[in-house]
Amino acid sequence: MILIVDDRPENILPLKKILELHDFAVDTAESGEEALKKILKSAYSVIILDVQMPEMDGFEVANAISGFSKARDTSIIFLSAVNTEKKFITRGYTTGGIDYLTKPVDPDILALKVKTLHRLYMQQQELRSAQESLRREIDIRRQAQEQLAGQVQELQVILASLPEMAFTVTPDGRLEYVNEHWFRYAVDSTHLPVTHGDDNLRTDLDKALACGTEFTREVRLRDLSTGEYRYHLLRLLPIRQQQLVSRWIGTFTDIHPQKQAAELLEQEVALRTRELRLNNAELERTNHELQQFTWVVSHDLKEPLRKIQILNDHIREKFLKDNNEAVSYLERAIRSSARMARLIDDLLAYSQLSAPEVFKRTDLNALLAELLLDFDERIRQLGAVVTVDHIPALDTIPGRIRQVFQNLISNALKFVRPNVPPVIRISAERIATKAIDGEPDANGSFCRITVRDNGIGFDEKFLDRIFILFQRLHSQTSYEGTGIGLAIAKKNMDKHQGLISAQSRPGEGATFLLVLPLTQTPPTHPN
Repeated sequence: MILIVDDRPENILPLKKILELHDFAVDTAESGEEALKKILKSAYSVIILDVQMPEMDGFEVANAISGFSKARDTSIIFLSAVNTEKKFITRGYTTGGIDYLTKPVDPDILALKVKTLHRLYMQQQELRSAQESLRREIDIRRQAQEQLAGQVQELQVILASLPEMAFTVTPDGRLEYVNEHWFRYAVDSTHLPVTHGDDNLRTDLDKALACGTEFTREVRLRDLSTGEYRYHLLRLLPIRQQQLVSRWIGTFTDIHPQKQAAELLEQEVALRTRELRLNNAELERTNHELQQFTWVVSHDLKEPLRKIQILNDHIREKFLKDNNEAVSYLERAIRSSARMARLIDDLLAYSQLSAPEVFKRTDLNALLAELLLDFDERIRQLGAVVTVDHIPALDTIPGRIRQVFQNLISNALKFVRPNVPPVIRISAERIATKAIDGEPDANGSFCRITVRDNGIGFDEKFLDRIFILFQRLHSQTSYEGTGIGLAIAKKNMDKHQGLISAQSRPGEGATFLLVLPLTQTPPTHPN
């Protein structure tokens, strides 16, 4: 803004019009006192000041302005129509004027001078603004440097108190600080610790510094006092300021005891693994011998039982026809020998379940149709109704899965209610998970097969017992059996990586639930 100071309005008006034509903002004052008040409130780039004014002339106003910090960059142009002598011009310059013009003034010359001085004023303001900004930046940097120096000092105190080797590295890879533990493995503070010949520490450090990322590795350092190489864990962390790495902080942690313990543990594990392999081989050999022994013993036990049964039959037919009491005792002996034969057969079947066999894709509907032919006479005698819904094809060991259904159907035809024809239904659905209560899923990987009957049922508090070898819930006189059938079914289901369970209430029948994978995955064994 331009300020025109003159005690005569008729002199102010033409000057104001000239400057406004050149796009200057113009303010006016009609006395020295008014001008000083305005200068205290506003900043002016140029003041056009009349020399002859009553009460306070232009020179006195200029002297007063020179004491104002707000106007230190303001240029003063004196105007005079009377005081044109050299002494007045000289006084104008000595009181702070930039120029001294006499009236009449050439408008174009005045406009050019004002433009030049206004531009100079604006440049000075920009310079002062830049200087102030630079000063603030210097202050901020100085404060940051002081803060950083304090943090470095605090960091060094912390590193010095650590019970392990600690150090800092400059961005260009030079060691900046090391604590006292450093000198146990390094000759001085400018060299890295002495490492084992196989541990190329310098190369690894250079790669880490180049990448600017955290670095961790094990390294063997030589204890300068004993010459022993000890395992240490090196960890190097970058410290960043404004996205740039300002320094690195590193530590060497002694892990020698842990490393030795780990090596001993590995040796112990390797030893135990070898022992386990030997034991497994011995167990397999023993198991094979046991199977052979079971087969031989079973065969040898069955042979005299057959002879006992035959001889008892001959005695009953030839010598005891008229002795009812003797016949009763003999029949009891025959029944006992028959149970013994069934028990031997079941034990033989159970012992053979551990033998490895191959899984095959099996049509369970065809398998069940064939199996039901074996029960055809029993079904006809009881007037039983057996329904088999569609079951998807599964990977099974056909002989083993046949045993499962054979035992379940046999039980359903055995444990029947008096005068109630058995009703047996076998159904299946695909489920999502290997769980007895898995959610149905048309694309599931498992199949849940349900075998439901309307027999005598049982109390579910005995559920855990029915799949255990030789466990029976009913007396031998009430229902025949050896108590092995469901144990065989359970072991066969385990061999198929499946599940078996049951739901029942006394007098309301029983429901056996089988869960099998559609596709068998061969089990993995450790080498």
